[in-house]
Amino acid sequence: MTSAIKQPLHPSVIPRLDPEYVAFHNSVIAYLDPPSTAAWDPAIRLRPTVPGGSAPLAVGKTQDFELTHTKVRTFTPEGNPPSGGWPVFIFFHGGGWTLGGISAETSFSTNMCVHAQCVVVSVDYRLAPENPYPAAVDDAVESLHWVLKNGESSLSANTKKIAVGGSSSGGNLSAILALKAAESTPPIPLVFQLLIVPVIDNTASVSTSWAENQHTPWLTPARMMWFRGLDKVGCLAIVRAPRITANVPKAWIAVAELDILRDEGVKYGEKLREQGVEVEIEIYRGGPHPIMAMDALFKSGGISSPMPLLRWVGLSATRQRLETSLLWIYK
Repeated sequence: MTSAIKQPLHPSVIPRLDPEYVAFHNSVIAYLDPPSTAAWDPAIRLRPTVPGGSAPLAVGKTQDFELTHTKVRTFTPEGNPPSGGWPVFIFFHGGGWTLGGISAETSFSTNMCVHAQCVVVSVDYRLAPENPYPAAVDDAVESLHWVLKNGESSLSANTKKIAVGGSSSGGNLSAILALKAAESTPPIPLVFQLLIVPVIDNTASVSTSWAENQHTPWLTPARMMWFRGLDKVGCLAIVRAPRITANVPKAWIAVAELDILRDEGVKYGEKLREQGVEVEIEIYRGGPHPIMAMDALFKSGGISSPMPLLRWVGLSATRQRLETSLLWIYK
């Protein structure tokens, strides 16, 4: 018996999509049930947040530390820390504030740890609908203060070299955390923010910025609205934040060409530039929202392909550019 196709590609987007993604979608993703079409069940978190990821890399040490309501998992490189301690990268996984968990993006965390030679602090922030907004934001803020207080003693970390970053909803939390750090009294200096396909404007819709990509696969308008409803995020429109100061750290923003979130990510980068913040914006041609987490699949122009060193952020390949951008910043 042939399995039914649950997520067919819309004919209008097929010519625009990366051919490797099209092949994988038609062979795997097309047969998966979209979570937004069923009643909420926490068991959905047992599935991979995004299929097609690579295996984690070996690191020197992995540890878990408790926060008030959740925990962080740290990944430390092999060998001895540099003079002053390991740089720190605080990471927030994706999943619409609803899916995923501390093990969801271990591959990404270990790759950053190994290749950027930094301690990665992966935050197991609380998820909706059990813990709606602002629980995840509160956990993000606490994770930064935990690193500042415990990083040197528990992780041999250099707390003067802290970067933040995340993907999708994790990119949203990273951007919020960077703003909150800059607005703290006194400001908490961060060295970098790495925003991967971030959610920036939770008031966006097909009538504002989603129209061009409304038929994109994976993160459809319907799925995005499903996430919003579960997290009760209200109007967290970071792109319209009234106060963005030059204290916000320099940013590298990666967006996918066929992602409904593309335009809001680009606009946020432009707003940061207007305030004097150094920003690099990368648009991945032919990519839908989840393509940057599918690093086991794409051989050309994808996450794992080695390319020549380009500009200050590093390599053209997505993951290697992320790793090298952090390595450059930390130096």
